[in-house]
Amino acid sequence: MSFLDTFFDGAVMAKYLPDLLAALVTTLWLSAAIVVAGLALGLVLACLRSLGRWYLTLPIVAFADISRALPPLVVILVFYFGLPGLGISLSGPMVLFVVLGGVLAAFAEEIFWAGLTSVPKGQWEAGRATGLGFMQTLFDIALPQAIRMGIPSLVNRALAITKMTALGSVIGVKEILSVSSSAQSFSGSATPLTMAALAYLAIFLPVVIFARFLEKRYT
Repeated sequence: MSFLDTFFDGAVMAKYLPDLLAALVTTLWLSAAIVVAGLALGLVLACLRSLGRWYLTLPIVAFADISRALPPLVVILVFYFGLPGLGISLSGPMVLFVVLGGVLAAFAEEIFWAGLTSVPKGQWEAGRATGLGFMQTLFDIALPQAIRMGIPSLVNRALAITKMTALGSVIGVKEILSVSSSAQSFSGSATPLTMAALAYLAIFLPVVIFARFLEKRYT
């Protein structure tokens, strides 16, 4: 069997293309939801941490450290197979959204926090001296700088975590890897896996190029 017949079988491509396109849509909307929710939650947590209240800082730091330390696959399996024992049943896509969104939020919180702490103390003091309150100084002076400094790291981290949507294959989410693996099993051909690789390239290669552009612009 030739290379083309093994990896680019036209008949197999035509048969499984509709399923792969549906999986592509699932991967796209899951990735978008994870990025939006993760970055938003991370920003909120960083702002709460900047208040300097120990009863806020301790749980935020604990959440960030634990979420970054645990392998996402372990957490996904615990949520999907363990929570039903407590009477809480989440769908596969919801488990992916909660777990990967939480992981991204943990990393984003640390990135935003690093940006806030890197803003010179004099700028905080200048804002307060002009009559701005703490929250006004935070949102008008410190936070815009922190976000700008964190953009390259945030984009790279979001890219790394959204690619983990492939972990949904272990809990039956009909995303790209799950559908292509199933198609490979039924067809006995490696072509569906080639299609999956091309689909991932179509989604994430433009993001990688965009991340490189942001790195050059903001670093």
